[in-house]
Amino acid sequence: MKIAILHGPGDLRVEEHHLDTSNLGPREIWVQTEITAFKIGTDRGNYEGEKSLPGAPNEFPRGVGDSNVGIVRGVGSEVTKFKVGDRVTSRASHQSEYIAEIPGTFVKIPDDVHSEDAVYAHLYTLSSLCYTKANFRVGENVAVVGVGLLGLAAVALGPHFGAKIAAVANSPLRLEMAELMGAHAGFLSDDPDLKGKLDDFTKNAGVDLVILTANPWPAYKTAVEIVRRSGRVSIISLLGRGEADPDFNPLYSGYFYDKGISLIAANGTVGYEHPSEFEDRFSWNRMCEYILSLMVDGGLEPKRLITHRLHYTEMAKAYEMATQREKAMLGVIFDWRNTSSHTT
Repeated sequence: MKIAILHGPGDLRVEEHHLDTSNLGPREIWVQTEITAFKIGTDRGNYEGEKSLPGAPNEFPRGVGDSNVGIVRGVGSEVTKFKVGDRVTSRASHQSEYIAEIPGTFVKIPDDVHSEDAVYAHLYTLSSLCYTKANFRVGENVAVVGVGLLGLAAVALGPHFGAKIAAVANSPLRLEMAELMGAHAGFLSDDPDLKGKLDDFTKNAGVDLVILTANPWPAYKTAVEIVRRSGRVSIISLLGRGEADPDFNPLYSGYFYDKGISLIAANGTVGYEHPSEFEDRFSWNRMCEYILSLMVDGGLEPKRLITHRLHYTEMAKAYEMATQREKAMLGVIFDWRNTSSHTT
């Protein structure tokens, strides 16, 4: 098998490792990867050696990536949910094949969903938490601050959930991408009349929910300034990552207490007022299945944002491009389909 291993900041290698697929455990499946997706912000931070990334180990060497689409090539004796030949999406790293234990984060991909859409299903599931954890209600006005992959996913999901969406970005190019993904309006974050334009957009009702996907402190300040009184800010970013301490008080009463807003971390599990005695209706995999259902027949189409399709051997090139913060680089797919055959 081929697997991408980060040995230190900037030292990414695709290595050959042995994988024994001849003796699967009863609850194991063997998956051969078709494609993986590059999550620019998280993967770039990992590549640069940051230690505060969710899911990333603190020590080197370590794997990279967590968006994988592959074909099931073998199943253990107790596996009933999947069969050989199924396409699955998982949070496995950048690698040509792997063995993992069920249940894990494995979801079967419907036949009508393109693999280049399905590879983003887990990322879109993460963005959906910005709505569910903030108790979003149909018809609310939502502003998405930060229009990278996670932000664009939140934009794309909004109309499906019944939101009126405004994108707030620092680049006209990203606003064009937001419009492509379904935003009803878009504004530059440094627009001196941003608040006024949002008032016009909401017909003076205000922004009920701000989804913050950008890390810089100025983006946080924008979020708490534009949300209405008693509104909510759903935060999926790692605030201040790689920056010095802010030059303002993030909980200054004028932004927080006086306005009576709620700051919500879009992480963890979601409470549900009508629970089922049999299962968690809003478990990660259940939500991922729902996201995939929205992709049937192109209803939700993340592949619109793919700007680069690369062979896995060119992976380091993509990481280096990401360190340059190129705005034109967004969706990046690594193709693993012509790797050499495995050995058992």
